[in-house]
Amino acid sequence: MKIRIEDGLPFVTVSLAYQQRQIQLEQVILDTGSAGTIFRYSQVKPIGIQQEATDEVHRISGVGGREFVFAKRIDQINLGDVIIKDFEVEIGTMAYGFPIDGILGLDFLSEVGAIIDLKAFEIHI
Repeated sequence: MKIRIEDGLPFVTVSLAYQQRQIQLEQVILDTGSAGTIFRYSQVKPIGIQQEATDEVHRISGVGGREFVFAKRIDQINLGDVIIKDFEVEIGTMAYGFPIDGILGLDFLSEVGAIIDLKAFEIHI
């Protein structure tokens, strides 16, 4: 799968499935420096992802600042031909000062055994 470089950042496209609904997110940053995978609430709300009383709430910190997020187990994440089912992600406002749909973190990348080729700007599994 190709990695797109925009404003010096690596972006990929992913698809999410939740309760038999699916959405494609184009502006997802590939980030080996992020421990977890997080998606912008406003982007995933259309497929029914909402905070529920039983969802765990975490406080996360990063270059974009600090925020509270809720953890949600989603049915499936697709990165090209790679599919992970029943995967926990975090959902937050992601008000980082630039428009992104999410961050694909080290938890996902290590789960699939991703090899990131920065010469060819590709991900190999």
